[in-house]
Amino acid sequence: MAKEEKIDPFENAKKQIEKAAEKVSLDPNILNQLLMPEKVLVVNFPIRMDDGKIKVFTGFRSQHNKSRGPTKGGIRFHPDVTIEEVMALSTWMTFKNSVIDVPYGGGKGGVICNPKDLSVSELEHVSRGYIRAIAQIIGPKKDIPAPDVYTNQNVMAWMLDEYEKLTGESSPGVITGKPIELGGSLGRDKATSMGAFYVTEKLCELNNKVCKNTSIAIQGFGNAGYYLAKMLYETGHNIIAISDSKGGIYSKKGMDPTEVYHYKNNNGSLKGFPETKNITNNDLLELDVDILIPAALENQITDKNAKNIKAKYVVEVANGPITPKADEILDEKGIMIIPDILSNSGGVVVSYFEWVQNNLGYYWSEEEVMVKLKEKIYKGFDEVHKQSIEHKASFRTAAYILALARLERSMKFRGQA
Repeated sequence: MAKEEKIDPFENAKKQIEKAAEKVSLDPNILNQLLMPEKVLVVNFPIRMDDGKIKVFTGFRSQHNKSRGPTKGGIRFHPDVTIEEVMALSTWMTFKNSVIDVPYGGGKGGVICNPKDLSVSELEHVSRGYIRAIAQIIGPKKDIPAPDVYTNQNVMAWMLDEYEKLTGESSPGVITGKPIELGGSLGRDKATSMGAFYVTEKLCELNNKVCKNTSIAIQGFGNAGYYLAKMLYETGHNIIAISDSKGGIYSKKGMDPTEVYHYKNNNGSLKGFPETKNITNNDLLELDVDILIPAALENQITDKNAKNIKAKYVVEVANGPITPKADEILDEKGIMIIPDILSNSGGVVVSYFEWVQNNLGYYWSEEEVMVKLKEKIYKGFDEVHKQSIEHKASFRTAAYILALARLERSMKFRGQA
């Protein structure tokens, strides 16, 4: 009986790095440093809840590598946050920033909590308490947080306000994904989706067959999943399946994501959407479609279900949705995967633009932001494709090879090898 795959996101991240490093004979001194974060902070902070009781929350902030600039990455509020997950996500952020060529290292944070169980007042207290706990290691030139799972611009506004109270200075560049009124960038709300959309366009360009009557299934219908589904639908793609944490819906003839979005908001669930069949998240992953888009959480495709994946192409919008063993199985099946560090990099690119605008004190139009984003994504895709051909490697390994080359150069210039 085959040994069941161990799913540890941090171990998965390290395996992806090692696979690419072996292809290019990376300097072992560089590799050893990239396999571990530079700093991981664990904090326990007390919050007075609405009922007057004190509850202690645990949070993390991981800073993976600073050779290319200050660390950058989101903060997630989720009951299943672990230190290993945060370390993995900060590692992926280093490579994401490097492959798309923005001057950042990788960071990531999280608090173990369920925002759905918190009142607005409690959520604000948790947001401010977490920032107070990590304030010494973040800053516009140190580490720049942003929204992630179950955090949004309102949470970022509270965090920015708390940080500025602590420092006594106006520091809009310490947080990205902020409201426009506090120095946020136009276009940030749909940046991840736009980046994934541009990647899908390039995929279509590379494989002309994909563009004709394309059937698409999207797992995850949050901000990124919804906007991406909407843009793909509006450009002629056929969205035949959508799911969220409660389950999904399927229709061979397709559906309008905007109508699905309004239905979900009114009914609290996708289930029962007219002229669709209710399906599970795993059912969605195994549908016979042209493009499968995992846009939920990590470890959705594993060695248990990879053999059942029928999609011709997978565009990863979630972080780490495919485990290393599953990756090998899909590769053997001839399924082309556009890796997360390229396909979901739109968010960090526009976060970088936001940070630049904060530093300049001069703000761009949404059209300018999108033009610059498209240019960045297209260039990144072309560079990864070039590495894929040169090294006869998958897109994932090629993306890591490209990122490693940039990281190796910056680390050697700093005398770190």
